[in-house]
Amino acid sequence: MVSRRTVLTALGGTALATVGVTAAWHGNAPLGEALRHALGVAGPVPAVKRAVITVERVHSRYRGRDVDLLTMAPAGVPTGNLPMSILLHGRHGAARTAAPGGMAEVLVAAVSRGQVPPFGFVAVDGGDHYWHENVPGDDPMAMLLEEVPRWLAERGYGAPFACTGVSMGGFGALLYARRRQERREQAKAVAVIAPALLTDWAEMAKRNAFTGPDQWASLDPLKNIDKLGDAPVGVWAGDRDTFITGTRRFIADAKPAVASIVPGGHNDALYRKVVPDVIRFLGKRVPG
Repeated sequence: MVSRRTVLTALGGTALATVGVTAAWHGNAPLGEALRHALGVAGPVPAVKRAVITVERVHSRYRGRDVDLLTMAPAGVPTGNLPMSILLHGRHGAARTAAPGGMAEVLVAAVSRGQVPPFGFVAVDGGDHYWHENVPGDDPMAMLLEEVPRWLAERGYGAPFACTGVSMGGFGALLYARRRQERREQAKAVAVIAPALLTDWAEMAKRNAFTGPDQWASLDPLKNIDKLGDAPVGVWAGDRDTFITGTRRFIADAKPAVASIVPGGHNDALYRKVVPDVIRFLGKRVPG
């Protein structure tokens, strides 16, 4: 594994290049009045408060390639055994783009003001195949289950207590919860933002993510709700979301702990709107 790090300060937007790789981070938008109100924050987050984000290149045996490993933690918080939520990116995404806009700022503000206990996020490159082994020898779900905990432990972080996913990553987060349940290692929380839950095979087939309708049916959270286990699930989506039909069906059938449909589409504006609630949902379920 390559162990040299790229360290980013999410609020300052500063990027340091290492091993010839320049890492860009786009979480530097200031907290607006609406966001401060949602957090119960009277004023802006002090400039000295930053999320510490590191990016490393590591080799995944289960994906058969090198991938980016990104960690996000509030500055000034000891990272020894820091609880972490896996963060799954959407289709055509990557570890570096997995975090919705504003997530770093919201996490920093909530932890610094004692609204949630300290925790962090970890993201990895998962490809475009809905976080399962669609291509033989490329198994991102096995990477999440077998390699990510080890990579975190090697860096002193705690084990993943939760999984958070956006769009395709929402599908993956629900599948991850199912796999944890099957291993009798139930997650403490699952948070899905605008999950890419389709109800039509013809539409899903365009994504080349499954070998056929049978494989899709065997993995689709909508068709396997009884296999998710008892992990608390939170769902957030916009009422004009591309996948709103599947999301509404999931909410009706799964009856998640949190089901929030708010005005908005399948875009960063919606993600920024719901991230404060996502952070609170995860914060309530941090171990210990």
